[in-house]
Amino acid sequence: MKVTSISRKLLTRVLSVYFVLTFIVTCVQIGAEYINTKSHINSELLTLEKTFSSSLTRAVWELNTQQAVDIAVGLVAIPMIKGIVVTDEYDQIIAQLGEFSEGEFFNQADKATLNSESTAISSFSEGLFGHSFQLIFEFSGRTTKVGTVVLLSSNEVIFDRIEVGIYFLIGNAMVKTAALVFLFSLAFSSLLTNPLNELTEQINHFDIDDPEASKLHTMSYENNELNILQRAYNNLLDELVQYQNRLSTAKQEILMANHKLDDQNLVLEQEVAKKTSSLSTTMLEMNKQQRELIEQQKQLKAENIRRSQTEQTLTKTNQELKNSILELKKAQERLLDAEKMAILGKLSAEISHEINTPIGVSITSTSYLSDLLNSLKSDVYDQKLTKRSLDDFTKNADQSLHLLFNNLNRASDLITSYKQVAVDQTSNKTRKINVAQYLHEIIQSLQPKLKKTKHTINVNCVDNIDIYCHAGAISQIFTNLIINSIIHGFDGIENGTITIGAKLKGERLYLHYQDNGVGVPQNKLPQIFDPFYTTKSGTGGTGLGTHIINELVTDTLNGTIVAHSEVGQGLSYDIEFNDMR
Repeated sequence: MKVTSISRKLLTRVLSVYFVLTFIVTCVQIGAEYINTKSHINSELLTLEKTFSSSLTRAVWELNTQQAVDIAVGLVAIPMIKGIVVTDEYDQIIAQLGEFSEGEFFNQADKATLNSESTAISSFSEGLFGHSFQLIFEFSGRTTKVGTVVLLSSNEVIFDRIEVGIYFLIGNAMVKTAALVFLFSLAFSSLLTNPLNELTEQINHFDIDDPEASKLHTMSYENNELNILQRAYNNLLDELVQYQNRLSTAKQEILMANHKLDDQNLVLEQEVAKKTSSLSTTMLEMNKQQRELIEQQKQLKAENIRRSQTEQTLTKTNQELKNSILELKKAQERLLDAEKMAILGKLSAEISHEINTPIGVSITSTSYLSDLLNSLKSDVYDQKLTKRSLDDFTKNADQSLHLLFNNLNRASDLITSYKQVAVDQTSNKTRKINVAQYLHEIIQSLQPKLKKTKHTINVNCVDNIDIYCHAGAISQIFTNLIINSIIHGFDGIENGTITIGAKLKGERLYLHYQDNGVGVPQNKLPQIFDPFYTTKSGTGGTGLGTHIINELVTDTLNGTIVAHSEVGQGLSYDIEFNDMR
């Protein structure tokens, strides 16, 4: 089966987005440079109008056609001027020079618009642009229009001016893209691909005969999900070693029991030999006892069949438990493939740890039932089965089954208590929630982490607040807030207190979160929602927790969030948003 590289897939998606954004930004910059340069050229054309309009006006007024043509030739000699048309007051062309002809461009312009003082003109087919202006002659306080001038430039002039800038923008984008590809490739390789390859290589060398030597060695990367998987794998190997030791001890006990059985058989044979001498006098009594023994044998056969069926049931249950353990291992691998669900992954890992205890007790109960059944088989085989031994077996089996049932129910309850929170965190649907009940469900889902501390959480919320919202966003917000308080706020504090309050005013819900931790300095408080800002950068902190909280409140819930803090006085958040029904 073809293996898909996680790091390559992530790298491809990140770089694809970056390439598209870089291309769009570069095109926008080139377009802005084009528009800016065109504006400069238009300004220069206006300057030329102010410079040469008076001389052209006098030449046309005095009917000095040669002088008007000379001025037009001088203007066309300027690099940015691609064409010029000079007409008299009757729109008769006096001079027409440049890279156009009257049929191609000038006839396309509406000559009626040339009667205004200044008109911008352009030709998209020819790539030409510019403007026209009138030649006004003043005499004795009166103004008279003596002609019109059209100055034209082209896109070629613009591209000549911005050519170097375009090359620079493209080169800059290519250099940044190459550097980003190199850095991302190096980071993904060192942080994901290489550790996964090393972990897979060690697991492939597993030796069933020596599980202790097959433990995963400590690797050099930071404490993350791979280390959690490593510790879980090593703990499983430790349990396997303990199980093998118990199995070896049980075999030794069986051997000792067989030796004792042989001794008892020898004593029984001696007793039978002694009784043989008096067998003739007690034949009638023996016949009666023989009939009773045959009846007991029938009962024992029936009991043995029932015990065999029970053993098959226990064996099937044991196999189902083993399959459950294998399913848990597969679930851990699927969690590793879904690393982008980091928060839900951590929560599920801690739930799995909590479930290990009732499952471990269930396995022990099953093993104890198996030992009881083996002991009963031995008594049946040695014909030493008594009512008392049957009563003891029934009592002990009932206690073991009761213990097994209770612990399996406990595991089921643990999974059910976390189900709704986990479903919400993987769904973007809007649904109706009871705020008080849902806050308690979130806190319950964090009990595996909270029970390792002495911190307390108080919820101040009436029971009748129901609201439609993105339940998954609420779950992720308060999960991140509580974990941030435990890791950052209660650093060095054993007995921390978290208070969560909720009030509904009209259709707007107001949430208040407060801890009594170390707090945040005033000069650092404005940076608290910035991505990658963290006070634990050297110990595995990513700095994305509060940034994700801010995005969920503002984007998903369309609400607002404000943080308040003083050093030594803890950190608080005020969150508010509207009902989304």
